[in-house]
Amino acid sequence: MKTMTCRDLGGPCDLAHQAGTADEIIKAQDRHLKEAEKLGDATHDEARQAMKARWRHPKKSMAWYTGTKQTFAALADD
Repeated sequence: MKTMTCRDLGGPCDLAHQAGTADEIIKAQDRHLKEAEKLGDATHDEARQAMKARWRHPKKSMAWYTGTKQTFAALADD
């Protein structure tokens, strides 16, 4: 397991996500941003809009995705 925070993934807070793969951590961040939006947390709006754009335009977002995977891979296991 490895840990990345919302902030590590482009968000505004330090909520820690733990996962075994980069894809799992990205999905955890997506769930977190959706929940923040549902609760009316405006501090997460910019990150939520960016995540929505990545899901809609994955080819354009490949640099973010590749960078996140590389950052995750470089982390030490918890």
